[in-house]
Amino acid sequence: MKQNKILITNKKANFDYEISETIEAGLVLNSSEIKSIRENRANLTGSYAYPIKGELWIHNMHIAPYSFASNPTDPMRSRKLLLHRKELKKFISASEQNGSTLVPLKMYIVGHYAKVLIGIGKGRKNYDKRNLIKTRDQEREARSALKRKSETS
Repeated sequence: MKQNKILITNKKANFDYEISETIEAGLVLNSSEIKSIRENRANLTGSYAYPIKGELWIHNMHIAPYSFASNPTDPMRSRKLLLHRKELKKFISASEQNGSTLVPLKMYIVGHYAKVLIGIGKGRKNYDKRNLIKTRDQEREARSALKRKSETS
């Protein structure tokens, strides 16, 4: 079995959303788009998934045009997500709940296929973000204090 090679991460998603559940989904792509993804020329920041007619589509995901492609596609076009039927129903119902969003977290290659890790996220308020930053700084200071103490001993 081949290793998953994580190419693109959405670093802002874990800060802006509280992720409760994740699932791996396939993507419907053109050949030039998969080549751009293999060159790390994609961006997940600000993208989200939404249901249309019983299918999940990812919107606002930028995949740069492949430089050697003869027919370049729109880099911001919506792309269809491939899921099993039970997973699809579960995520569509989760996206229709008030305040929930389907957020792509990572994009990676498995074999010859591009996969996206999608999470069910609930948006954080500004005061939640400040508390998160505060606790992260406190943990960092505590780790550095322990490190200094162990170095002096």
